[in-house]
Amino acid sequence: MRAVCVLGTGLIGGSLMRAAARAGREVWGTAASEPTAAAGVADGFDVTTDTDAALARAAEADALVVVCVPLTALEAVLRRVDAVAPTCRLTDAVSVKVPVADAVAQFAPRTRFVGGHPMAGTAESGWPAGSADLFAGAAWVVAADDGLDVEVWRDVAELAWDCGSRVVPAAVDEHDVAVARISHLPHLFAAVLASVGAGEQGDDLALALSASSFADGTRVAGTRPELVLAMCEGNRGALLAAVDDALGRLGAMRGALASTGGLAATVRSGHEARMRWASTREPLEVPVDLGAPDVFAELRELGRRGDVVEPVKR
Repeated sequence: MRAVCVLGTGLIGGSLMRAAARAGREVWGTAASEPTAAAGVADGFDVTTDTDAALARAAEADALVVVCVPLTALEAVLRRVDAVAPTCRLTDAVSVKVPVADAVAQFAPRTRFVGGHPMAGTAESGWPAGSADLFAGAAWVVAADDGLDVEVWRDVAELAWDCGSRVVPAAVDEHDVAVARISHLPHLFAAVLASVGAGEQGDDLALALSASSFADGTRVAGTRPELVLAMCEGNRGALLAAVDDALGRLGAMRGALASTGGLAATVRSGHEARMRWASTREPLEVPVDLGAPDVFAELRELGRRGDVVEPVKR
């Protein structure tokens, strides 16, 4: 199994290190601060603040380098990759894909890059929040644009499988449109719902009465604001389209409520959509010949159908 170098050991990077190590891989990582590195070492992992040393080791071992830093920190990390391990196998776990692909093309253009995004997380953050089980059963997007390195694509997919995830291939622009609708918009709605529920300062009656519907709907509002801002503002174009769609639906609902008091169209549409979501929880695993000449077109179509790639036996 290929060794893994994780750049950034917060919730996602720390969980990835734990999951990769449990799968039997050699893994090491970097942290932005000494306390985080010390916490990783105390838990028995090889974590350092010396990014250059970690990257030099990755270049020597031909390891897969995984960038797990916020979008706002990406440029600085990619510049070090280009300086120390310019032709390494590279992937990422950042929540948007087009800006990452653009940044890699600009700041680390010689790397063998295939983008990735594990669709997993919690409202917690940092190394202590990490878990080897975080990715179990989760969708892990692996970029499937034409011209990518098939060998590195397999590396990224195998890492996802080792972490217990399902591999969902997608073009980077299609990924960003999709996550705007099912990840980034929910973060904004959670923020609005939390604010509406809280009401005026000093009047906590509504909060005291709140139960699971409010708690579930606002859970991600507990995420550190800087992390939410990085992913949402980094996907501005796709998110604006999703917000416009949502505002149109809210406007139609308000009009119906004001005129006739009827909410059936909104409630039934939402119920049907939720049932469609439930039906995607057990996707079809499809075998794919990674040696086929049109493999990435096949992978993209597979992802659009909501299917996943059947794990390839080593």
